[in-house]
Amino acid sequence: MMERCYAPCFFLLAVLFIVSSSAADSNGSDRRNLLSNGLGLTPPMGWNSWNHFHCQINEKIIRETADVFVSSGLSNLGYKYVNIDDCWGESSRDSQISLSCSFHMFDSLTQIAAKPLPNQCQGTKHAQGQCQVHLVMKNKMPKTLLHGIESNIAFEQGIDYLKYDNCFNDDTRPTIRYRAMSDALKKAGRPIFFSMCEWGDMRPALWGSNIRNSWRTTDDISDSWARMLTIADMNEVYADHAKPGGWNDPDMLEVGNGGMKYNEYVVHFSIWAISKAPLLLGCDVGNLTAETMPIIGNEEVIAVNQAINDQQIWAGPLSGNRIVVLLESRKTFSSMMTAHWDDIGIKSNNTLFEARDLWEERN
Repeated sequence: MMERCYAPCFFLLAVLFIVSSSAADSNGSDRRNLLSNGLGLTPPMGWNSWNHFHCQINEKIIRETADVFVSSGLSNLGYKYVNIDDCWGESSRDSQISLSCSFHMFDSLTQIAAKPLPNQCQGTKHAQGQCQVHLVMKNKMPKTLLHGIESNIAFEQGIDYLKYDNCFNDDTRPTIRYRAMSDALKKAGRPIFFSMCEWGDMRPALWGSNIRNSWRTTDDISDSWARMLTIADMNEVYADHAKPGGWNDPDMLEVGNGGMKYNEYVVHFSIWAISKAPLLLGCDVGNLTAETMPIIGNEEVIAVNQAINDQQIWAGPLSGNRIVVLLESRKTFSSMMTAHWDDIGIKSNNTLFEARDLWEERN
């Protein structure tokens, strides 16, 4: 391996070596294709109602969840999305095929008369923008997928996070359906986080990286050790596709729902953190156990999930059996950086090589 302590600047190293292939870093090309809405630079953090409550949701639950986010300090740790999943909407649409909120569930989360869901919790101590309530969309009206949902979802009404599920999809190909929604979101006039929940059926990590901020890599999780590990293994296959602006999504967290032991939940949260998965709590936040808060509130583990890679290694082939290597640091301080042979496409370290610093103009 090669080591060099360097200041925060570009460092070019030409390595003279016979090599049959190179391992060019893909971040540059992939990143140009990501959804350019400026969101999802780190995996989203928050809460989703489905894992614990399913359809048994109401205004009180949503308000209490938002209150706990603030009073417990979870919002200061990065948990900001309060997502209402399925069962918030009426079972039918109006003549314009527009979505409408179930008024009897959310009577005083007002603005509802004009908006499908509120964008801010009102009348509570966090009414100054510390909490946002967001819409999760599960289409349940067949034959309307491309006939109004995308253009009549009322993006102007304050929706900031949209999870588009795969329910009742009328056999329309995901590559068509999700791109149509993405195109509509881009016309909203403001950035909206787009969570694509295609269940991993067509391996969405491999296509359309410019249409969504996160994509489900798996079917639904459940609150068991065996199922959690199965989901984790399925998600890991696509690890190389996760990067700022677009993240693999192995489904919401089950931590705190009671189906696993404390140590198993620690493993669960750790895997999601290191996998750069969205950290969306799926438990009853209003009734956190004494064991749950230390897991979901561990700042150092959360930092692993939220840290953006500020060191990169780039390598590519040159003529004359040479490889050019770039060690790039985005840190604001000097630091050590290591490039291993396989990082730059060299498969053996048993051969002599000559290195030249192109900026220092010396070998």
